Amino acid sequence: MRLAAALALLSALLLTACAGVRRAPPTASGTPEAVSLLGAPLYAPELPLETRQRLEAQLSEAYDAYERDPDNADAILWLGRRVAYLGRYRDAIAIFGEGIRKHPGDPRFYRHRGHRYITTRDFDRAVADLDHAARLIGRRPLEIEPDGIPNARNEPRTTLQFNVWYHLGLAYYLRGEFPHAQYSFRNALALSRNDDERVAAIDWLYMSLRRGRRDDEAAQVLAAVRPEMDVIENQAYHRRLMMYQGRVAPDSLLAAGGDATTLATQGYAVGNWHLYNGRPEQAEEIFWRVTSAENWTPFGYIASEAELRRLLRSRR
Repeated sequence: MRLAAALALLSALLLTACAGVRRAPPTASGTPEAVSLLGAPLYAPELPLETRQRLEAQLSEAYDAYERDPDNADAILWLGRRVAYLGRYRDAIAIFGEGIRKHPGDPRFYRHRGHRYITTRDFDRAVADLDHAARLIGRRPLEIEPDGIPNARNEPRTTLQFNVWYHLGLAYYLRGEFPHAQYSFRNALALSRNDDERVAAIDWLYMSLRRGRRDDEAAQVLAAVRPEMDVIENQAYHRRLMMYQGRVAPDSLLAAGGDATTLATQGYAVGNWHLYNGRPEQAEEIFWRVTSAENWTPFGYIASEAELRRLLRSRR
């Protein structure tokens, strides 16, 4: 009953027009959340029963907090985040939009809506939101970003500032604008406070530099990676950096087990490795393999889609 009431509240929230802002209806069963870069409809990924029940309970708590104070920035933010964790990305985008309307100077709403625009393959809107967030954060002190899904140490590893520049770099990278991506990832790296942030920023900066044919700079960036880094969350990024260094065999990344995000992250890296070494056919095969998975939300999956679209367009 509690979850049913929460879902009814979301429906009312998203169907209500506020101050001229047009609301989207809640995502109905069987309605795509996005369209892939190759033109295929993308539906909310299936979740294991235990995971879904846990996330739905957390969503109910987020609704309770929102009902108590619907103008509270944190309540709106967590409502959007909890909805997104259940695969309802369009609903989350609408909720973050409400946060922007009520709190236009709060960069967190632009950061999170920009992230979900990346998920839904709307890179232009992602760049607009994240670029605006970058202007809003300015030189304000670093702000730890709480985890929605805690890591093994229950230790948040990123800041708002890092995440704004990191996701802005991703949006530019996915649009194929590698110089802008390089600038964003350099800012993310400069803001890094721990090895999880460092390997994530170095990984995408390295790839952006390689795609921009700045191989000497890429090698300098890669030299900062060490086998013994204290990585809690981003082991997949660390392993693919080790592959770029020649310490880990590419085939071992493809053979390694793991969740969908790990497999997409490592698979995309191996495809890139083939591209860098002049083997586009092998790269394309791996990108197709990555995009055959059911979970289409990891950044490695989205990047593989972007590579396939570039390859297909180059043949026209």
